Amino acid sequence: MKKIINQLYPFIIKFKKHVFLNIFFNTLYALFTALAFVSLIPMLNVLFDKTAKVTTTPVYTGIMGLKEYAENLLYFKVGGFLESGNAQMALLITISIVISTFLLKNIFGYFALQHVMYLRNGVLTDLRKDMYDKIINLPLGFYSKRQKGDVMARVLGDINEMQNSFFIVLELIVREPLTIVFSLSLMFTFSWKLTLFVVLFIPLAGLLISRIGKTLKSQSFEAQQESGKLISTVEETLTGLKIVKSYNAESLFKTKFNNFADKILKLSNSIGIKNNLAGPLSEVLGIVTIAVLLWYGGKLVLIDKIIEGTSFISFMGLAYSILTPAKAISKASYRVKNGMAAADRVFEILHHENQMVDAPNSKEIDTFTDKIDIENISFKYNDDLVLKNFSVSVPRGKTIALVGQSGSGKSTIANLLTRFYDVNEGCIKIDDKDIKTLTKKSLRSLMGLVTQDSILFNDTIKNNVRLGKEDATDEEILNALEIANAWEFVKDLPEGIDTNVGDAGNNFSGGQKQRLSIARAVLKNPPIMILDEATSALDTESERLVQVALENMMKNRTSIVIAHRLSTIQNADEIIVMNKGEIAEHGKHQELLDLKGIYSNLVAMQSFQ
Repeated sequence: MKKIINQLYPFIIKFKKHVFLNIFFNTLYALFTALAFVSLIPMLNVLFDKTAKVTTTPVYTGIMGLKEYAENLLYFKVGGFLESGNAQMALLITISIVISTFLLKNIFGYFALQHVMYLRNGVLTDLRKDMYDKIINLPLGFYSKRQKGDVMARVLGDINEMQNSFFIVLELIVREPLTIVFSLSLMFTFSWKLTLFVVLFIPLAGLLISRIGKTLKSQSFEAQQESGKLISTVEETLTGLKIVKSYNAESLFKTKFNNFADKILKLSNSIGIKNNLAGPLSEVLGIVTIAVLLWYGGKLVLIDKIIEGTSFISFMGLAYSILTPAKAISKASYRVKNGMAAADRVFEILHHENQMVDAPNSKEIDTFTDKIDIENISFKYNDDLVLKNFSVSVPRGKTIALVGQSGSGKSTIANLLTRFYDVNEGCIKIDDKDIKTLTKKSLRSLMGLVTQDSILFNDTIKNNVRLGKEDATDEEILNALEIANAWEFVKDLPEGIDTNVGDAGNNFSGGQKQRLSIARAVLKNPPIMILDEATSALDTESERLVQVALENMMKNRTSIVIAHRLSTIQNADEIIVMNKGEIAEHGKHQELLDLKGIYSNLVAMQSFQ
């Protein structure tokens, strides 16, 4: 608990005003909860004709005698009305005191809840913002080892669990304990013997309840992990729904989903049983305590004549006001365990160290004037090297093509140039500056990336195209669409550039989506273009249109083209043939054909396709 509170402290301190006001109003709420039952005594005394006789006007003697002064003043006023035969007015005064006390108690309770609401919602909103900021800044390598659904479950489910359970701790450590303290203080003024009995009950109940809840946190953590797997299954199913249906794999995915759902059901039931047991257990212990109090208290009232019956009724009310918060504490302690398990998962992401932050002395780069040098780089994602001592130089304004079989390391070059990953050995330089010494933002501002998968977001064409240049005018957007050969279909849309592309751009064909992606890169207008198999997923007609768009885009730019279809890179200034992470051949198209090596074989194979 202390660890979680320490981790939450930077978020809570921002809302310290609401913390203090919550504590202030909860203190008043607890005080008036205790006073509410004490205020019943004057009314009961009037009803049972037990009102103390005070015949002289009370004199205020200072703060230490305030309680006695208030009681004597009340009984003096009430006694006066009773003596004059106006019992209704006496009863009205005492009832007004009861109503006023309960009213104030609830007003203070309302204000306390308002401020804890502002605190809870504010802290959790900041947590969500920090989580998203962390998620978007962590390198791609972080997600290669995790399911997207698990990350989504932490941002959504776990933070909601913290909201629903963990912030009850404020009530746990302020309102309920203070209610018990104030009630016990007043109870001791009635009977110390009866009060001691109640005091003995509270730790007994707490011990029994805590023993039941020992396994709750671990089970909650496991349930939240399974929820992450469940969300991942849903996300994968929706992403690959065409494949699922075309391979008649619905039953396989249903079984996978049902297995996770059944695990969650089993864990949820186990957690629920323990949660549900907290209330009845504390209530049964409370009833037993009340029963013994009635027996023992009845003896003090009826036989020993030590305590007045009206005072005993008020005492019982105070005893019940202790049992209610004790029960609330027992329930809250279970829910806090759920919240702690959720908080552990949230802070695991927030505290994950980003291994690819900008160096402290990193510099901005805003121009590209000479060349890109890739010098003796080696890289591995896991254990095996994907690139081995790879070197190439790309002069400004030239087009370099990378070709080779799948797994030869072509796309890895794009990942390293953009610093999605860092090299294990060697270095990459732009204008003789190691890219590790540059800020990632300024480095990526020099580059435009078009990938094999046309990644569009569920927004308008306009907002998708201007992603890299938010202040772009409509005229600039239209110009980029024309260069990308996309205007020919966008102009026929009823809403033009304000048309929504749909989820992942599914309102358009593959070729149309790719041309919109190219338009996005064109509008950014970077000096370096990286094309990662930008036409490999397209049909022949779409490829032709996209290829024209790419050629328009690459004019007067430095381009690194990762190609699967060799027909698209015949005019490259240099073609590098890769094999198992190393350069097997390099040269122009005709030179490589004349070698009759790997490249020639690749061209020959594709010509028969």
